[in-house]
Parts: sequence; C-alpha cells; structure tokens
Amino acid sequence: MSYQQMIFINLVVNDLSVTKKFFTDLGFRLNEQFSDEETASVVISDTIITMLHTRERFAQYTPAGKTPADATATTEVLLTLSARSREEADMLADRALASGGSPAREAEDHGFMYGRSFTDPDGHVWEVVWMDPTQIQE
Repeated sequence: MSYQQMIFINLVVNDLSVTKKFFTDLGFRLNEQFSDEETASVVISDTIITMLHTRERFAQYTPAGKTPADATATTEVLLTLSARSREEADMLADRALASGGSPAREAEDHGFMYGRSFTDPDGHVWEVVWMDPTQIQE
C-alpha cells in the first residue's frame, strides 16, 4: 500500500451543531472517533479531513498572542475542492446554498475550467472546481 499524504483543515465555527449539519447535508460524514462536544471531524475524502472547532477549542491550538480569525469579517483562507464534472460542481454548490451557505462569487467558466463558490455558515469560503483533464498539460 502506498502512502497518501493527507490534509487536515482546522476551522473555527460559531455553532458546532449548525456547522456539523451543514457539512453532513453536503454529503460528507462525521468521524465520531475524533469528534466531541467542542470538535467535529468531517471526512471529505480519504485524504481530506476538516476539523471543526469551537472558538475556545481552536484557541488552544493557536500560537501565543494570536486570536482565531472571524471568517465573517475577514478571509483567512480559500478552500477549493475538485469536482469530477461541471454538474458535480453545480450539485455541491447548490446543495451548500440550500443547506444554509451563501453565495461567495459568481460562477466562473473558462471553458476548460469551471467553478462555483459559497460560504459555509461561519463565513469560510469554499470553491468547487472542475478542470477538463484533456486540457491540462503535464
């Protein structure tokens, strides 16, 4: 078995139960082994895990003197997920909007690349992007 590097995205949330519902409504699953009353582990794929933390829990992990960002007031990161098709990008973005997310930007269509974006209930910006694999050069 080959090693696949993983990414763990740690985000501050204002209401853990609301944000957990948002992500499960998108079709992602919770990993209860790494979840508790202040943290939820959301499995996006085999290699992408989002750790949702209450502000108090998140503050325990931040360097001394730094405070957690308020994603409703500032953009601390843009999170981009790939999609297998334009339709899949639309489906996930539409599901996010129907589940309590907000539009972040207009859809972008460059022919070989198409994307949609939304904010989650805590203001974090998520993009869903499809790229035509026949148009990507090595």
